[in-house]
Amino acid sequence: MDVTVIQPSRGLFNLDLKGVWQYRELLFFLVWRDLKVRYKQAAIGVGWAIIQPLLTMIIFTIIFGEMAKIPSDGIPYPIFSYAALLPWNYFAQALTRSSASLVGDSNLLRKVYFPRLIIPLATVVTPLFDFAISFLILLVMMAWYGVAPTWGIAALPVFLLFALMVALAVSLWLGPINVRYRDVGYAIPFLVQIWMYASPIVYPVSLVPEKWRVLYGLNPMAGVIEGFRWALLGSKSPNLLLVSVSVLFTLLLLLAGVVFFKRMERTFADII
Repeated sequence: MDVTVIQPSRGLFNLDLKGVWQYRELLFFLVWRDLKVRYKQAAIGVGWAIIQPLLTMIIFTIIFGEMAKIPSDGIPYPIFSYAALLPWNYFAQALTRSSASLVGDSNLLRKVYFPRLIIPLATVVTPLFDFAISFLILLVMMAWYGVAPTWGIAALPVFLLFALMVALAVSLWLGPINVRYRDVGYAIPFLVQIWMYASPIVYPVSLVPEKWRVLYGLNPMAGVIEGFRWALLGSKSPNLLLVSVSVLFTLLLLLAGVVFFKRMERTFADII
């Protein structure tokens, strides 16, 4: 009789990408399950992917664009804010779901073997569906305001991958922490709110003093949003120093997150 012994991985940098590929069908299943749960018995359904960013854009336009007169680098403020809300809403959804993903899938963790990295991967892939729907509305808005896309739109997949990496890096930290300390679930809404205003959504990066740009770049979403605006709207070239700092910090955060996740996954089943 063949006996299979399941043991936790020993190497801190052992991503087990081969195992993730072997269990790719489980990844697709988790993504499909989350999509069905999200829109099950919802009267509006996928319309929420349009309503939420659209209403937020309208509020931002009235308060910050019309009343506060915040500059938008020569771009119509509705498009200026909506282009930033696209990656931000994606990130906020991934952040919120990832914090509870491991606890929510506790039955799988206790009973079935599979690479644990699949769970945070599924949480950052699922919101891409809402992103795609919201993106179509941006194209309609650009046509309405007469803003034509430039060659920079070819770089959009790169910045979308950048946003996914940021979401995954944060989820690799928050998910395991939430397994041990459930306070994370209460802190996430506050963190998302603070992080949003610390990102250039309602204001351009040009308002940040030059001497603070490097420090500001430590917010990974600053580089993501700056890149999205440039790729989609053909605004002035993104601040390369800021984007470079954001990319570097994201890579370090992701690498450290992998080490932390691999170390903590050995005790997931015991703690949950």
